[in-house]
Order: sequence, then structure tokens, then C-alpha cells
Amino acid sequence: MNIIQQIEKAQLEKLSEGKSIPDFRTGDSLKVLVKVIEGERQRHQPFEGVVIGRKNSGLKSTFRVRKISYGEGVERVFSLYSPNIKIEVVRRGDVRRSKLYYLRDRRGKSARIAERAYRAEPKVEAAPQAAQKPVEAQAPETE
Repeated sequence: MNIIQQIEKAQLEKLSEGKSIPDFRTGDSLKVLVKVIEGERQRHQPFEGVVIGRKNSGLKSTFRVRKISYGEGVERVFSLYSPNIKIEVVRRGDVRRSKLYYLRDRRGKSARIAERAYRAEPKVEAAPQAAQKPVEAQAPETE
């Protein structure tokens, strides 16, 4: 590993240690809370839309969110590890492409994305192999 990769890895760990990044994909609807500083006041401004693209490249990972605001399409690119954003998943979309740039030309019902059946199941640990008895080892009961 060269020196640049080592520095990027250290920065990535530093930026992501106090932040929880939800698992999301292209087609999901997100609410991104952006920290806005106006003078001495700061607030979180929501930007809610559909993820139309995601670029995974370590520290430089980004995702692109598109929304319709007053009849006009607005896209914004966010850095995944930015300390100025918080990400919330609103709904999960069922798509087969990694980039949804075709949504730029769609309006109304044709721009809809079906919702993906998603169920977060808790991880269940498998029982130890020694505790399970083989089926053929059990003797039938006779009386």
C-alpha cells in the first residue's frame, strides 16, 4: 500500500468514526440533512429525493440525489463522508441499473420507481455442530 492510500485510509477512519452511514443504493429515496451556517446561526436543511447515481472510491465517494422542486428538476452531489450531512433512508427503490440518468427525461408516472421489499432481519448465530445430533444416529423407539 502506497503512502497516499495509507493517508486516505486514516482519514476515512477518522471521518467515519462518529458517523453512521446507512446502507442505501441507487433508486432509494433519501433525506439528506445539510448543515447550513448563516452568520452565527446554524441549521439543518433537508434535501429529499431519489439517488440516481453513486460513486464508490474511498474517501472521494459521492452520491447524486435528484428531486423536483416547483416543477423543476434539481440534482445535487454530496460527499459520502462529509461532516456537514446526515443521511436518512425514506424508502427503498427496486431498480436494475447503477445510474438512473434516464429519469431526467421522464415526467409524472413514468418517473416512478417501484418500492423494493426490504426487511432488516436480525442476524441469527448458527448452533454449534457438536450440539446437533445426526438424523441417522437416533434409534427408533420400540415397545
